[in-house]
Amino acid sequence: MFEVLVFVYENYWRGDACPELQQLGRKLSAHGFEPDEIQQALTWLDGLNFAAQSTHLPEPGDTAGLASAASLRVHSVAEQDHLGAQCLGFIRFLESAGVLPPALREIVIDRAMAAPGGPVSLDDLKIIVLMVYWSMGQEPDALILDELCDDTTGRLPH
Repeated sequence: MFEVLVFVYENYWRGDACPELQQLGRKLSAHGFEPDEIQQALTWLDGLNFAAQSTHLPEPGDTAGLASAASLRVHSVAEQDHLGAQCLGFIRFLESAGVLPPALREIVIDRAMAAPGGPVSLDDLKIIVLMVYWSMGQEPDALILDELCDDTTGRLPH
């Protein structure tokens, strides 16, 4: 499914530039993706579209509706099991960097929980974060975009 999502992200600049799901399914099929991968991705994208349309992000400088700096997001056992410490730590990193407001965080968690299979890998979570920004018609900060797209396997910690 994640290969399909990467293809969609790379070929449609914004979520509103993406064709309807039925037409998108035909295009994905024409590009050689497997039918079950396409169906999983379309179902996942449908949930993402619903979440994006029902979420209102505050305007810059508008503090109404923002979580307090002292607030704490407690993750359920199911979220802890499905996301794991590495993914939850990365979400917290994005929050502390000020690039993942609470509304987007909740969409990221929702879509990560909707991802099929076992625990979500960090690379898959990064794709989910990119797709959430994409669906909202936003592009993350350049440094965060680099973090989301960078292959960290060869990186040495300092």
